[in-house]
This record gives sequence, C-alpha cells and structure tokens, in this order.
Amino acid sequence: MNEATERECFFCKSRFFSNTLCENGHFVCDLCHGLSAKGFIKSYTISSEGEDPVQIALTLMNDKRVKMHGPEHHFLVPAALLCSYFNLKHDTEKKKKAIAEAEKRSKNVLGGFCGFYGTCGAAMGVGIFISIVTGANPLSKTEWKLSNLATSKSLLSIALNGGPRCCKRNTLLAIIEAIKFVKENLDVEIKTNVDVKCMFSPQNSECIKGSCPFYER
Repeated sequence: MNEATERECFFCKSRFFSNTLCENGHFVCDLCHGLSAKGFIKSYTISSEGEDPVQIALTLMNDKRVKMHGPEHHFLVPAALLCSYFNLKHDTEKKKKAIAEAEKRSKNVLGGFCGFYGTCGAAMGVGIFISIVTGANPLSKTEWKLSNLATSKSLLSIALNGGPRCCKRNTLLAIIEAIKFVKENLDVEIKTNVDVKCMFSPQNSECIKGSCPFYER
C-alpha cells in the first residue's frame, strides 16, 4: 500500500499529505489543479521564488490551462515580470499586491487586440508592468513616459518579428524587451539564462516557422 507522505505543491508551494505524483515526479495540489488559466498564473507567480521571467513564462505556458492563443497571455507577461522583479528585491508583499493589480488591469486587454486594435496585448503587458513598478498614472511625467516607451519598444520587436498569430512568440519577445528596458531605464538587472527553442510550433497551425527567432529547426 502506498502511504501518503507530506509533499510540496510544485506550483503554490503549500504542503499536503498525498501519495500522488505526476509522471515527472511533481505533486500538484487539488486547488492548483482546479484553477483557471489566470488563477493559475496568479497563484504560481505569487508563490514562485524565480528570478528569470523567461523561465517563469515558459513554465506557465507549458501548463495545459494556458492555451496556445488567448488573452491570458496579456496577464502572464506582467505577472512573470513582476514576479522576477520583486523576487530580486526580496519584497514578497509588494509582489503580491502588484500581481493582483496587474490581473485587474489586464482584464481590459481583450483577445484579438493585436489584429483589431493594432497593439499586441503582450506589449501592453510590459506597459502594465512598468506602470506598476514606477507608479505611473495619467498625470505623471517620467513614469508615464517610461510605461509608454516600454510598450512601444516591445511592440516594435513583436511587429518586426510578426506574422500570423502566436501568443507564445509575442510573449517571449515582449519579456526579452522588458528585461533590456528595465536595465537601461530603472537600473535593475533582470537576467535570463534560457536559450529559447520553441516547443509550441506543432500546436500552432499559423506558425511562421523559420521566420520566428525561436523556431527549432
């Protein structure tokens, strides 16, 4: 008989007694199993101690709740960036509040923004991130400039590498631009050690293949 032992949930880090593991040896609690995509993104980034936003994003996007395409990516971008930013600053309380605020703001960024409104939700996610960490508002000066500039730089990278839809590509491009922007403008060094090789191409019928910088040839 398999006896239940105390295990840590891979996502929320809470501890439970269980005798069930996934095929990779991970334990996932019932609460995390039942979360929606956005609920899962929020729970994971609040509890994660990760400092690499690209790795955080890949972990999130590899979960089956996060679909190939969808507006959950508009929350995923700022959540991954806020997670790494505040983990580097060792400020868990601010991270929790910031991610909750990003969730509220991202609800206004609807699916299909890239094609119907001319601005990708992943790039807007970078703007949300910068707006939150700088305290920007419609009347601020430097902070307003920085949040809009960050969005524009991310959007330019997405547009130049663009083609038919790919929320995974746009998410990664947006986060990579955000890493550079934060170092240049906020003097905070967020690092990534991930050499991204796309695992999502087989799921995407609109994949641009060799024209994508992450395509695994």
